Order: sequence, then C-alpha cells, then structure tokens
Amino acid sequence: MPPDHDRTTTPQTANTTPNTTSPTAPTTTSASTTTSTTASASLTTPITADLIHGALDLEHTPHGVLPHRLPARARAQNTDPQLAMAEAQPSGVRLVFRTRATSVELDSLPTKRVYVGAPTRPDGMYDLLVDGHLTGQGSVPGGNTITIDMTAGTAETRPGPFGTLRFTGLPDRLKIIEIWLPHNETTELVALRTDAPLEPVPSGDRGRRVWLHHGSSISHGSDAASPTRIWPALAAALGDVELINLGLGGGALLDPFTARAMRDTPADLISVKIGINLVNTDLMRLRAFGPAVHGFLDTIREGHPTTPLLLVSPIYCPMHEDTPGPTALELGTVGAGRLRFQAMGDPAERAVGKLTLNVIREELSRIVRQRSADDPHLRHLDGRALYGESDFADLPLPDQLHPDAATHRRMGERFAELAFTAPEPLFPPPEPPLRNS
Repeated sequence: MPPDHDRTTTPQTANTTPNTTSPTAPTTTSASTTTSTTASASLTTPITADLIHGALDLEHTPHGVLPHRLPARARAQNTDPQLAMAEAQPSGVRLVFRTRATSVELDSLPTKRVYVGAPTRPDGMYDLLVDGHLTGQGSVPGGNTITIDMTAGTAETRPGPFGTLRFTGLPDRLKIIEIWLPHNETTELVALRTDAPLEPVPSGDRGRRVWLHHGSSISHGSDAASPTRIWPALAAALGDVELINLGLGGGALLDPFTARAMRDTPADLISVKIGINLVNTDLMRLRAFGPAVHGFLDTIREGHPTTPLLLVSPIYCPMHEDTPGPTALELGTVGAGRLRFQAMGDPAERAVGKLTLNVIREELSRIVRQRSADDPHLRHLDGRALYGESDFADLPLPDQLHPDAATHRRMGERFAELAFTAPEPLFPPPEPPLRNS
C-alpha cells in the first residue's frame, strides 16, 4: 500500500517556503524557518537518546541523527522499501527537555516525497508543546526530495540542504518543552540550540504510564493535521500516558521482527491494531492469519507476560468490508491530481480463505475469547467503535481508505474514553501512589 497521504492542515497553520516565515499557534510564540545556519540561540546541546522520546533507535548519519521506530535488528531483517520508509518517519517521536529558554532552534534535514501526478504535499509540520499545551507550529522547507511514480513503480532521490526551525517568545520560566517531529516526513536532526541550558526529562519523570501501540498508516497518521493530532497522540494526551507509536504505513503485517521489537520495549500498556494492511496487500489467507496472530501475541507476551494488552480490529472501510484485496489506485485519479483507492478482489474469494475486514474482525474476536481463558490481561476492541458505518456517512474517507483530520480527532477522543476514562476502561487505571506512613 502506498504511504499515508497528508493533505490537510489546521486553520492556524499556513504553508511555508524556503526563506519565509512559518506561522504559529498562539501569538505569544513565533516560529520561523530558513535554510540559513545563522543562529540566534547560542547554546548548542548534542542530540542524544535521552532527549528523544518515542524512538526505538538512533542512527548516526553524516548530518546528525536519524530517529528510527524499529531497532537495527528488525531493520536488517526487513526487505520491504515501504516499511523502511514508514519506520524512519518519526510518527510520535519528539524532543523533550526542561529549560528556561525563551528561544529554541532546531536544524533538521527533511526528506520530502513528491508523487507524480498527485497534489503537492505540504511540508511536514512540527508541533511545539510547553508543559503539554500546543504553543507553536512550523515547517522546514527544502531538504532531500524523493520523486515517486506509483504507476511506473520508480523513485528518484535528489539531495537538498537542511533548514532551521526557530521558536521565540517562549515563557521565561522553568518548563518542559516538547518538539514533535513531522509524523509523515523522514527527519534527520542536525543541531539543537537554546538561549538557556536544558536538561533531559526521563520518560517516567512525569509519572505517566508508557503506552506502546502498533498499527497501520491510520495509526501512523494518514491525513492528520499535525503530529500531535494523529489519533494515537490525541488519545495519549487525553489518557495522560507516554506514547510509543509503531503505527507503520503499509507495515502492520504481523512481521515477527515487529513483535520482537514490541517484546523488548518497556511498556505499561500495549495495543495492536491489525487488519487493513493484510487486506491491502492480499498477503495471507485465513489459514495463515490465525496462527500468525497467535504467534505475534505469543512473542509480545514473552517480554510482557501480564501487561494489559488490547487487540483492536479494523475501523470501517466500505470497499473492504466484504471484498478482499489487494487495494489499488483507481485508474485516472493520479493523472487527475487526486488519489482514490479501490478493492481489486472478488467477494466470492472469501470461500477460498481470502481476507476481508469482517472476516478479520470475526477471527480476532474468536482469538481473544480463546486466549482470555489463560490470559486475563488480554482485551478486544472492535475498531468500528472508533469509526463505524454511521461515521462514514458523516465523515467519509477522502481516498476511500485513510481518515482525515476530523476523523483522527474523533477516533482519538473515542479511544481515550474507551481505553482510559470510561467507568470500566479497557486499560486498567493506574495504581494510586503509595503514601508514606
């Protein structure tokens, strides 16, 4: 499946171009982007792993560091260029530090994607949070460019310069700053500068549980407005948890190396949202699907034997509810400057084991019922509780596959309620802190 296609932005955010000014959220903070290396913040801090949350690995490059969402061993076992691109896009990855700085600068080298015949993609959005509140936004123009011809199956890479993102006018007090990286744009981090010293904020420093989530391009971010507006990030903020997002565009395929990465990642809560990519790719039949799910869950349980684990089935997607894959672009939509997907399978092929979303939902529900006898910490959520048939009538999928920004918000709010804030949430509430006697 082609990668997620972001085409929407929040009303407060405008597009930027090289050597122009990026807009911000509130008026108290200004953000600008340039391709110049002239710095106004004088203190440079090395970008190390203790400053980065949400990544499983850091690769040192000639320019700086590249966050990865799969560890090196998993990447070495992967042969899929789509997955290689998706895991290097830093969905859910953010710089987190405590400082009194009123000015922050980040040099980064983005890699842009250009799809031949498709609408121009906006530059990836950075979100700046101060003590958990969205305070500024900006984009970095320029960078490397990959031109992808989906009809010819070719890709051409052209190198470009890094740019500088500046946030000024930040409150003059001790605060926690988070810079969320673009969820849909590979981003090498070159340099971090501030006008006051900074210190890392360990993941457990704020008393939040860590939520490890795996899913498809829908969890990766698809058409969300910005990195903190993808549905898992919204749900994490509402649930007051720390997100590690392994939403991988086109890559939720029950790969054993992904399961091992989850097994080896410390987490307090785990969710696995599976289904749509297996239909998109027409990767396996029902005979293989059930054992593959069991194997995936068994591997996670090797490292997390009693961690609350939520298995989530697909959201509503009309073209694949009862029609198998593969999924393909509709002829003529690329040349017409838009993207629209269609199901290429035949509903009659369900009889020979081809997967549809309804088949997958039934099988996942059965697997959870079966395993729950020995695993009381395993739960199931029908994905249509996040986005169902009535939601499609209200907020249709623009390309017939991916949710838009409004749907991400709806899904995030619903997941937060079901998993974190309901009277009987799918994830158990945190243990109350111990009191000294």
